[in-house]
Amino acid sequence: MQKVLHGITRLTEYDIYLFKEGRHRRLYEKLGAHLMEVDGLQGTYFAVWAPNAQEVSVIGDFNGWSPGAHPLAVRWDGSGIWEGFIPGLQKGTLYKYHILSRHGGYRADKGDPLAFYWQRPPETASIVWDLQYQWHDQEWMAQRARRNSLRAPMSIYEVHLGSWRRGPGGRWLGYRELAPLLAQYVKEMGFTHVQFLPVMEHPFYGSWGYQCTGYFAPSSRYGTPQDFMFLVEHLHQQDIGGDTGLGALPLPRRRPRPVLLRRHIPLRAPGPPQG
Repeated sequence: MQKVLHGITRLTEYDIYLFKEGRHRRLYEKLGAHLMEVDGLQGTYFAVWAPNAQEVSVIGDFNGWSPGAHPLAVRWDGSGIWEGFIPGLQKGTLYKYHILSRHGGYRADKGDPLAFYWQRPPETASIVWDLQYQWHDQEWMAQRARRNSLRAPMSIYEVHLGSWRRGPGGRWLGYRELAPLLAQYVKEMGFTHVQFLPVMEHPFYGSWGYQCTGYFAPSSRYGTPQDFMFLVEHLHQQDIGGDTGLGALPLPRRRPRPVLLRRHIPLRAPGPPQG
């Protein structure tokens, strides 16, 4: 495994400006672990915000979880962001950040708050992953604004995926297994939208997802990020919308403002047409 290459970044000056103002709305595209090619070398770029750190290094199954073996470098701009590129480090690699505090020499191993994928609890490592997926729900996406407008009918079914239905022996069903079952039930019952109790990764199952490990990783209990995308896509193909709520959806009494009905994270962010 090659050493860390410094001076490589995904962050522009404008990114840092927005970050310092607290207004960067797509930070998951910049921080975290991202597969990249640099000068013909395939590898992974890491970036994490650790403003009170004296040292930050990436540890994982690729270096025997050895602190200091692959150190990141702090940016010069006072943002508190540490970054670096590790050639040869590919999808599926387990990793954490080893952080040495500049206050009292405190050390800790931390998962990546912007990781896209985690080990299944009780294991706690982040996993280098990508979000590549060929979407086939363009028809729904083109009509989403109209279907979610205040003039459109909306009947929301709130569901916790892990306890809604189980497989033989009480096992959790995967996202792909749940997709047709959930879509059929929702349509039969006359609902237009699904609201998932938090599907973001969480360590304690009994919390039902309200103790999130990271907001950018669907729980690995039910499959990979791409498996979750399949579930979202299938719901859209069946004319079912939804969101990943962090709490009960507040339904206003009269003349609701759009923000009250749509304050949660949409199941799929808009993007350029694919496929």
